[in-house]
Amino acid sequence: MFDKQASFGKRIADRVAGFAGSWTFIISFGLALTVYMTLDSTLGKKAWHPYPLFLLNLFLSMLAAVQAPVIMMSQNCQDTKDRLRGELDYEVNRRAETEIQGLARKLNVRGEKIGDGEDMLRARRARE
Repeated sequence: MFDKQASFGKRIADRVAGFAGSWTFIISFGLALTVYMTLDSTLGKKAWHPYPLFLLNLFLSMLAAVQAPVIMMSQNCQDTKDRLRGELDYEVNRRAETEIQGLARKLNVRGEKIGDGEDMLRARRARE
């Protein structure tokens, strides 16, 4: 129900955060960084971006700057889902408790009726 009502931005944030936190992303990003740094170091002065890797640092900073708010948006959305799920669980538990109390009352009434019947039988046997 909540997912259907989520805005386009929230759905995108959930997908991006889901992918950014996956092993697929972590491994592929690690491999890409390793290949980039290896090529850059191997080419030396001929590389379009020589060794100190300032441009790589800039790309990583920009990626972190973009990912952080997206992940926070996704966490806020997840928090709202968890809160809604908790409220629904609470309502279900309250209804179940009410039903259990009703059944317990019915059992007590039946137990009392059985007890009354037993008392009547004892009284009848005592008279005989």
